[in-house]
Amino acid sequence: MNLLPITIEGLVAILLLLTILYCVRLNKQLNQLRADETSMKTTVAELMAATENAQRSIINLKETVLDADEMLGDSLKRAELFCSEIVKHTDAGAEILSKITQIAGTRSAMSDVKLPRPDARPPERDAKAIMAAAQAFADRARARMKGAAA
Repeated sequence: MNLLPITIEGLVAILLLLTILYCVRLNKQLNQLRADETSMKTTVAELMAATENAQRSIINLKETVLDADEMLGDSLKRAELFCSEIVKHTDAGAEILSKITQIAGTRSAMSDVKLPRPDARPPERDAKAIMAAAQAFADRARARMKGAAA
C-alpha cells in the first residue's frame, strides 16, 4: 500500500525531469533562433547596402557610357572630316603627279630628240621608258619636297 504513493511520486519526478530537460533543449533552440535572426538582419542590411552600391555603380557606368559615346561620336566626326580632306589631298596629289609625269614625258622626249642623220633610222618612242623617266622625276620631286618640309 505504501508503494503506490511512492510510485506516483517517482513517476511525477521523472516527468518533471523530462519536462526540465525538454525546456532546456527548447531554450537552446530559441537562443539559436534569436542568434540566427540577428545574423539574418545583419545579412539583409549588408545586402541592402550592396544593392545601393550596385545601383550607384550602374548610374555612374551609364554616365560614363554616355560620355564615351559622345566623345566617340565627336572623334568619328573629326575622323570623317580628316578622311575627306585626305581624299581631297590625295586626289590633288595624283593630279599633280599626273601633270608632272606629262611634263617629264615631254621633256624626256625633247631631250631624246636628236637631229636625224640621213643614214639613221628615226628613234622609236618607248612608252615604258617614258613612264620610267616620269616616275624617276616624280620620285626626285617628292624627295625634294620632303627635304624642304623637314
